[in-house]
Amino acid sequence: MTSPLRLGIAGIGTVGAALIRLVQDKASMLEERCGRPVEITGVNARDKNKDRGISLEGMTWFDDPASLAKSDEIDVFVELMGGEDDPALSAVKDALNAGKHVVTANKALLAKHGVELAQLSESKGLLLNFEAAVAGGIPVIKVMRESLTANSVSRVFGIMNGTCNYILTRMEDEGLSFDACLADAQALGFAEADPTFDIEGNDTAHKLAILASLAFGTRIAPDAIYLEGISKITTDDIEAARDLGYRIKLLGVASRTSAGVESRVHPAMVPLGSPIAQIAGVTNAVSIEADTVGSLMMSGPGAGGDATASAVASDICDIAKSKPGHQHGPALGQPAVSLVPHERAEMRAHAGGYFIRLTVLDQPGTMASIATRMAEQEISLESIVQRRAKGESASELAPIILITHETTEAAIKTALKGIESDGRLKGEAQMIRIEKLG
Repeated sequence: MTSPLRLGIAGIGTVGAALIRLVQDKASMLEERCGRPVEITGVNARDKNKDRGISLEGMTWFDDPASLAKSDEIDVFVELMGGEDDPALSAVKDALNAGKHVVTANKALLAKHGVELAQLSESKGLLLNFEAAVAGGIPVIKVMRESLTANSVSRVFGIMNGTCNYILTRMEDEGLSFDACLADAQALGFAEADPTFDIEGNDTAHKLAILASLAFGTRIAPDAIYLEGISKITTDDIEAARDLGYRIKLLGVASRTSAGVESRVHPAMVPLGSPIAQIAGVTNAVSIEADTVGSLMMSGPGAGGDATASAVASDICDIAKSKPGHQHGPALGQPAVSLVPHERAEMRAHAGGYFIRLTVLDQPGTMASIATRMAEQEISLESIVQRRAKGESASELAPIILITHETTEAAIKTALKGIESDGRLKGEAQMIRIEKLG
């Protein structure tokens, strides 16, 4: 009889508990599909006595993840603790140094230390699998690492944070404010008590950094990503976008250019008829553009215990099917030592143009001031629309929507400063990129 693959799971939160339940409930299926039994022999978490709604019978409890990682009772260390540094980092290193394969769902850890850990796993002849770290249940890592080996990828982009997509969907569908939708997301467990990491784009940036490395053969560089969140999006922006034939999404976009890699995370207007515009609620989607296969898009649950556990189980099954002494594929698609430094390309003139929403004084000369300041920066305007003002000051103020042709963000910011210095602008201007997806 083939010996079982023995798992040690560090972290029994939502994902860890779902994984334990999955392994227990689908033991026969996993054995059949993985070619050997899969068993959980060791676990670690902060609170041994917490009721998680699962049975830990037959599993050895370890008081610290390092002891579990080095234990002779396990073959695979499954890291589900989270966090970009210790104890997750030390535990993963301990496991690899002890000859254990590693599966992790920790995007923050990989974004900061992924290249180092990939080098270590390769030097030990071990697998470092992380399908669940990006887009939950969507198998985008395997597609990029294995299925697209004969392709040169030019761009990868998508919706990679379910919290933000849920908020933007509710704002559009129900006309609710950002704050109201965020509160609902927190009440439903879609957003953390401190939602900053999600709503300001950091979570998406970590995932995009990993995908960019796989796509372009560069070292992971989350600090090289232009970052802008959704906290300034208003119902006025949502409504104006819809009237113009667009929908607002938080996108992560990484493109190969002659000057390097341009990586950005920001709200974007996408055409209502585009596939990415149809992705609603907590669903994620990733689109890949390559020379041989063309364009493909995958969508599905980007978070949640069951979806993430499914991705973790896929990684575990790959390990179960691997042969002792077999040369494993590199964690980041090519040997870590061959990854080139990430050359950050400057943000180019945005081909899709920009949406600009201004609230200005409704008085003679205002439109002339706007046109003059835009012309000074050689910004070509596709359209100018004056919308009806709301509230007590409606008779004094005029909301103006500008749609530009291709231009640079620097040019727009300079023009807006000029409009403000003319004394025409009230409040803060809103600027959103219009994304060309063709």
